[in-house]
Amino acid sequence: MPELVLDNISGRVQLSLMQMRRPRAGHRRSPSALVGTLALLAVGSTAVASLGAPLLPMIERVYGVSLAASQWALTVTLLVGGVATPLMGRLGDGRLRCLTIIVTVVVMIAGCVLSALPTGFFGFLVGRALQGAGLGLVPLATAVARDGVGEERSRSTIALIGITTAAGIGVGYPFAGLLAQYAGLSAPFCFVAALSAFALVAAATVLPESPDRPAKVDALGVALLGLGITGLLLALTEGPAWGWAATKTIVTATGSVVMLAAWAGWEFRAGSPLIELRLLRRTPVLAANTTAFLVSLGFYPLLSLVVRFVQTPAAAGYGFGASVIVAGLMLTPFSLASFAASKVAARAAQCATPEAIVAANCIALIASTLLFFLAHGSYWEIVAAMALSGFGVGCIFAVNPLQIADGVPAHETGSAISFYQLVRTVAYSFGSALSATVLVLYIPRGASFPMATGYSAAAAICTGLLVIALVVSVLFAVLNRRAD
Repeated sequence: MPELVLDNISGRVQLSLMQMRRPRAGHRRSPSALVGTLALLAVGSTAVASLGAPLLPMIERVYGVSLAASQWALTVTLLVGGVATPLMGRLGDGRLRCLTIIVTVVVMIAGCVLSALPTGFFGFLVGRALQGAGLGLVPLATAVARDGVGEERSRSTIALIGITTAAGIGVGYPFAGLLAQYAGLSAPFCFVAALSAFALVAAATVLPESPDRPAKVDALGVALLGLGITGLLLALTEGPAWGWAATKTIVTATGSVVMLAAWAGWEFRAGSPLIELRLLRRTPVLAANTTAFLVSLGFYPLLSLVVRFVQTPAAAGYGFGASVIVAGLMLTPFSLASFAASKVAARAAQCATPEAIVAANCIALIASTLLFFLAHGSYWEIVAAMALSGFGVGCIFAVNPLQIADGVPAHETGSAISFYQLVRTVAYSFGSALSATVLVLYIPRGASFPMATGYSAAAAICTGLLVIALVVSVLFAVLNRRAD
């Protein structure tokens, strides 16, 4: 019944979109235009994420909120993205694909406009929540790439989309800082709204027709997954204030685990599951998702830690008192190294398995967090740490989507990639909350900034998580070699 309602509601909208996209007589859509549009959608998704970490200290000042509260400007976007992504991926496997992309970009634009308006901190957070829908554009773009650009360009386009989401972070952060520094906090959101409007026009004009398959929505699966993820994030974020042993914290965390367990059980029984978890039985798919979760959880906190660290006044005993622009520029090496890594990963894939590539680059990520842990007394040390992190992330995220695309049927691509995106986004959410939680624990009573040891503790935790990722990736590499 839900899918029939959705199909009927979308009928007229789909007809209008087909009229916009119908090529003129004798005219064929350019594959390059489609590839460019898919990359633009991925850039828009990344731009939304870029509006978080570099602006956190400015959000604290503008709205007069605490460190923990300001972190929600990043976490709420990731949370909504985590819940929306699998839903959008499932819709993207059917005849609602184009409509889903168009509606998502419209919602993203509305969120940017709301965050740019003087509506107070609550209105700002609502806008950031709406922007989270844009994080689901990546699996949709990947599904279109597999079906619509031709077999010879499909793999390169999927890899391009994957690397854009990583490399774009380092470009978006300093640019967002530049706009905020000289034009105010609303300027970056206005820019992303304009960029998204351009992407909306391109998508409505260039996207090919959706596949003629029914769009089925697992409403119960969406509800259980959303409640489970939200509860875990709430317990992690509010744990320091509630008390880790408090009844409220324990009940929230336990209830969330129960919800997620119920969701997993339901997905195996549902006729049209939100995510086909049985695909995880395939070793390449399981390897990509497991390592992506651990890698994302380990590296992502470093981004917000670096931004906060360099903007901390030197009077706190550490930090450089840098502007938001300089803080953003600290992440540019991350972007440049990610772009370079995509070339290296493409060549390495010709003589090594994806699992081996992931394992090797976990070492680079461990080196980056150790460098920040041991040496962060000057800009160049932080730049080196971010370059190492960008290179490792770029290589891993370039090969993960290919592992998944090679391991699932074509009609399950959107769902499989959406689960991968969900895994990454949930890991980002937990990483964001984790970094704030650790820093809050190291803020002395009556002080405004955490102690320097707070950053060291957070870096040590990240290093431990990446060591686990290395061990797991090595195990998958060994299993893959034995299978051959």
